[in-house]
Amino acid sequence: MAKDRTAILNRLKRIEGQVRGIAQMVEQDRYCIDILNQVQAVKAALSKAESEILKDHAACCVSEAIASGDAAEQRIKFNELIELFEKVKK
Repeated sequence: MAKDRTAILNRLKRIEGQVRGIAQMVEQDRYCIDILNQVQAVKAALSKAESEILKDHAACCVSEAIASGDAAEQRIKFNELIELFEKVKK
């Protein structure tokens, strides 16, 4: 999972750079559509990062709870996912 974590961190650092770039565009009074295009790119990149983190969670934390046979731990992990998906719907 260290390789996955490194990839996610690299992705987040690129996003951080993109956000700084957007701030500079605003400071420079750049064309609004150009700024909005960059905002859309950041949103897409964040969505991809979110997906990768969710996959990592399912592959690691959720699968460990299932393998443990601990029903309480399985319920906790299941409820975490349900709560996350409920937030996304709002």
